[in-house]
Amino acid sequence: MDANGRELVLKDEAHAIVGGAMEVHNGLGFGLNEKPYENALVVEFTHRGIPFVQQPRFPVLWRNVKVGEFIPDLIAFERIVVDTKTIEQITDHERGQMLNYLRITQFPLGLIINFKHRRLQWERIVLTLTR
Repeated sequence: MDANGRELVLKDEAHAIVGGAMEVHNGLGFGLNEKPYENALVVEFTHRGIPFVQQPRFPVLWRNVKVGEFIPDLIAFERIVVDTKTIEQITDHERGQMLNYLRITQFPLGLIINFKHRRLQWERIVLTLTR
């Protein structure tokens, strides 16, 4: 449950992803560039049986015209955007980016995973559709 007493979105799947990220972080250490962590997550997800796709392409549309594309690091469980980072800290900039990624993909959950420091930092970002 979250702080408001609601059930966490894709709780078990997110737990599996973060567990894999912790294993990678413990094995490789901290402070490398992002790409080795992304590639190590591919190896770890395969080892753990976590279904994923690395760097799929999603169109960015404006008025039903493709104006660009979004290429996430990883999509896990066909519903979770996984974004690897090596930054000082996760800020509103990264949170806002992830919300945009979720809007583009229409997936309910994003995980921002920061490998920069001695302790793994990660955040769950949930897309809530309100109309």
